[in-house]
Amino acid sequence: MQKLFGTNGVRGIFGEDFNLEFIHDLVLSIATHFKQGKIIVGYDGRKSSHIIAKIVSSTLNFSGLDCVMTGLVPTPCLEFATKKLGCDGGIMITASHNPPKYNGLKVVASDGVEISRDDEKNIEKIFFEKNWNVSSKLGSTHFDQNTVDMYINAIKSHLDIPRIKSRKLKVSLDLGNGTQAVTAIKLCKELGCDVYSINENIDGDFPGRGSEPTPENLQSLSDLVLSTNSDLGIAFDGDGDRSIFCDNEGKILTGDTSAILLCNHLLANNPNSKVITCLNSGTLIEELVSQTNSKVIRTKVGSVEVSRKMVDENALIGFEENGGFMFGMHNQVRDGAMTLGLMLDLLSKSKSTFAENINNLPPSFTTKTKIKCTKDESKVIIEHLLSEFPDSDTTDGVKITIDKKNWIMVRPSGTEPIIRIYAESDSEKNLEDLISKHIEKIKSILAR
Repeated sequence: MQKLFGTNGVRGIFGEDFNLEFIHDLVLSIATHFKQGKIIVGYDGRKSSHIIAKIVSSTLNFSGLDCVMTGLVPTPCLEFATKKLGCDGGIMITASHNPPKYNGLKVVASDGVEISRDDEKNIEKIFFEKNWNVSSKLGSTHFDQNTVDMYINAIKSHLDIPRIKSRKLKVSLDLGNGTQAVTAIKLCKELGCDVYSINENIDGDFPGRGSEPTPENLQSLSDLVLSTNSDLGIAFDGDGDRSIFCDNEGKILTGDTSAILLCNHLLANNPNSKVITCLNSGTLIEELVSQTNSKVIRTKVGSVEVSRKMVDENALIGFEENGGFMFGMHNQVRDGAMTLGLMLDLLSKSKSTFAENINNLPPSFTTKTKIKCTKDESKVIIEHLLSEFPDSDTTDGVKITIDKKNWIMVRPSGTEPIIRIYAESDSEKNLEDLISKHIEKIKSILAR
């Protein structure tokens, strides 16, 4: 059977493979999967999201399901509202970090977490068999104006608000022209922070620096942190579920580094906990969790894999190397604003600066890159690497382990026509050598 769902939802180029007829049929399939009840719907700031929202709500109503429309919200806000409002499911209209011409749908279960891989397969089966439920009674759509406030108040309930307010922290935000502009500024101000922001206007073309925060496009955030003497900086992706931090010295941190710092902070008061992370995250986390008698469980790459394993294991923490951090006490999903709140909580407790906190961690050397290629080319690359390294881990792409601190992982993206390359080593120089060697190897495979 053909696949619709990628690593994270269904995405495509609006007007081409992701056209109105396809969206209509996909939502009919989602409605048939849910069978009944009310479905909450939100959307990001992409140019096509408004019209897609109308198709989604009217199709749900045609299928006999009621629709609760939140309007423009970050993905984690929609996910939290799904659970908090007792909805039977949710649909977020977004293509996350993909380029502006893309859009997509993320489907959320009643527990506020993205549906499982088995649920995705069920929707795909319904779609391709066109086995849709037909209702004689139309559903209705109404709008909820309180979703954002409910979400922010829930985040604040996990924080020491008086202590954070007493520190009067300075925060620099790179909102990336995305949906955290709706929530992050408001959250910081309610926590008594001085806020400086760039790219705060929501714009589906993402003119500021693109929809995905990367070390290469966050120089303006670094400059803002230094010019305002901020205690920290943070950048969000297009739909606001991922966050990349900048320390007070203007250094952009990897997702692994900020996650390790937050893990230390949270596990200190919650020993004997579980941490879920992907195969492509660094190995430092195993070393650190042992100090609190906690446990690390690894999954395939993808927030769905981590989130669903968090639910199964009742885990406190989940994270991805791309800046996705999940706090189980709030919701088992990536949440940029919740992550910001936790980091403010950490800094309000600490006598050290953000940079000093980072420097106190054991050294870790990780990196990632990507190469454009088709699905067929990706398969050739994986097959060639496996023939050369037959003992590699094939759980997700191919992970070649040299020793405990030196490995490289290559996997096709589930959302874009690229292959991603991740690596960890025991020094900066060895890391550069390792990644360069395998980039050249992959390029030589593609050139054949």
